[in-house]
Amino acid sequence: MASVATPQTGSRDSMSLGQGLRRLWDSYLFRRILKAIFTIWFVTTLLFFLVRLMPSNPLEIYVQELISQYGIPYQDAMSQAAALFAIDLTAPLWKQYLSYLSGVMHGDLGMSLRSPGTPVTSIIAQFLPWTLFSVGTALVISVTVGILLGILMAYRRDTWTDNGLSVFASATTSIPNYIVGILIIVFVAVRWNWVNFAAIRGSLSPGVTPGFNATFFQDALYHAALPIATYVITTVGFWMLSMRNSTLATLGEDYVTVARARGLSDRRIALHYVGRNASLPLVTAFALAVASIVGGAAVIEELFRYQGIGSVLVQSVFQRDYPVMQGVFLVFTVAVVMANLITDLSYGLLDPRIRISGGE
Repeated sequence: MASVATPQTGSRDSMSLGQGLRRLWDSYLFRRILKAIFTIWFVTTLLFFLVRLMPSNPLEIYVQELISQYGIPYQDAMSQAAALFAIDLTAPLWKQYLSYLSGVMHGDLGMSLRSPGTPVTSIIAQFLPWTLFSVGTALVISVTVGILLGILMAYRRDTWTDNGLSVFASATTSIPNYIVGILIIVFVAVRWNWVNFAAIRGSLSPGVTPGFNATFFQDALYHAALPIATYVITTVGFWMLSMRNSTLATLGEDYVTVARARGLSDRRIALHYVGRNASLPLVTAFALAVASIVGGAAVIEELFRYQGIGSVLVQSVFQRDYPVMQGVFLVFTVAVVMANLITDLSYGLLDPRIRISGGE
């Protein structure tokens, strides 16, 4: 005979379901992932409407280009532009938004308006690796050098070494990256003529094909050298000062005093006690550094004519290429949000005192 569910059984099932949902909501990992998804959706929605509030639109800009460059009559230019663009710019904004959101959820970012038939995903896939290469290389150099110099400044506090490096770090941190980029061009490329600025424009030299070989990496590094130098100069000071202050605070901890009383060498104390604990607060700052460098990539790449995703963004803004603008902004948003998410999760692994379960 089939069993019949009693009210008590249904009540227990409801309670167990409610407790399961409560445990899921209390999970640190679940709440961080949910927050990341909501942030990406919110920023994407905001940017969708903001780009359409910009003066003019891609249709008007393209029509003006046809009239000014080729002398095409207005009606013919309008007909040609309307047939060229892959989206209906006259549709209500909410319909355009729903269509865009549906495409994003299916991995379709649309077609470029100024490059008919070219998916936005292919444009991003073509130019994003160059930005990741320059920004990633600069970030590794900046963090490594900054942490090492910061520890040196802390151990030699109130000396000429500490004072000189502190002045350098404070000065470079306060100067905008585009100013440093202009100074590099003026002095390194023009005044001193150390590099041929016309030859380093772009991301690769003609005839060089991407591949896992020394020729490709040397040429890619040659073209990215000035943007990397700009990123490093403008960010290394932050890591130096942050690591110095954190190291000084760590040196006063009781466990460092106990380690010295046990007769441990200064090298072991610096590596196993001071270095690890002093660098812990910098993990959170790492996400902010990623956001800062990625956000500034557009200006630096356009300044050095480096063909990365930032340069693509600048061109799409001038052309009002909505799908490309939205796609690049989405990539930037995902990069920053994921950096913050990874930072939050890794922080608990680095510091055993932090519990990442039970909402604590």
